[in-house]
Amino acid sequence: MLLLSRSANCQVGGFALASIAWFLCSISTGLPQWRVWYFNETVFSEPTTAFIGMWRVCFYQENIKPSNTRWCHEYTYYDNFIPLDIHIIQHLLLGSNILGLIGTVATIFAVGNLYRGKVLKNTTYNPFVISAILNIIASTFVLLAVLCNYFSVIHKAVITFPPSFRIPLYPSYQRIGIANVVASLAALLFLGSSIIFLSYTSLVENQVCPKV
Repeated sequence: MLLLSRSANCQVGGFALASIAWFLCSISTGLPQWRVWYFNETVFSEPTTAFIGMWRVCFYQENIKPSNTRWCHEYTYYDNFIPLDIHIIQHLLLGSNILGLIGTVATIFAVGNLYRGKVLKNTTYNPFVISAILNIIASTFVLLAVLCNYFSVIHKAVITFPPSFRIPLYPSYQRIGIANVVASLAALLFLGSSIIFLSYTSLVENQVCPKV
């Protein structure tokens, strides 16, 4: 019984990791700092910065005092100026959020059954296998989104924003934003929770068939 209690606590830790991963994944989806563009066009007296997100772009004009002025423009999947790479990342992030949420709900039911002792009726069954599979897929989706964005920055991909956005087509310099770091951390936590969930079976088997 002590081993079962330790196993249950371990799975609760996995649930905590999965919940944090889903939260970070949701945050990264809404952040505009996936790509950071710097440019110094002649129409501006000072260098300006643009944060390119998956659902919006924010533009900073630094020549206005006493503080910088920020404009944000929202866009949707159906806007025709959105390039293919952003469409792919949008799908991957939406898929990972949905799978992460379903996996979290499945983990809640599995932990509840574990504490109620229902899983003891079949000791070879891992009640967390569904959560583990969903989190692995979610981790893969997030990682692919990060890599896709990374290669877009490396290859200096451009986005033809509407003239009303007042954002030049070609930045002088671009780099990866903080949203990539948040998404990468979410992918690692998704994977870590999956490893914890998949390790449950061996713990139950050791409890049922202890070494002599």
